[in-house]
Amino acid sequence: MTEPSVPTASRLEAARNVWLATVRPDGRPHLVPIWFVTAADRWYLCTAPNSVKARNLGANPHVALALEDGDQPYIVEGRARPVTPDPDLIAQFKTKYDWDITTDAHYTQVFEVVVSRRVMGDNK
Repeated sequence: MTEPSVPTASRLEAARNVWLATVRPDGRPHLVPIWFVTAADRWYLCTAPNSVKARNLGANPHVALALEDGDQPYIVEGRARPVTPDPDLIAQFKTKYDWDITTDAHYTQVFEVVVSRRVMGDNK
């Protein structure tokens, strides 16, 4: 079986949300849609620092991310870590969502997910 290819940049830019799967400390899964941007094999997410997902990532950085389109699935796995956004990342969120992540009072925690495995995908 061959490694799935990365979706085109336009598909990643057009996707409004990605499903984020994290694991609660007691082992139960937590699955939520979240806004995202990408750069190479890195995906970036913003959330509230005390959200369930942020607390889960603090205890266990392993994640799975899946684009919303179930007819053309693309799923990746990786590890998340908190980061300080650089100007390029700030601009990506501004362009994609018309959202300045530096002035948001609620969603102040940025996570970088480094992709380690592509589970399935296509070229569309």
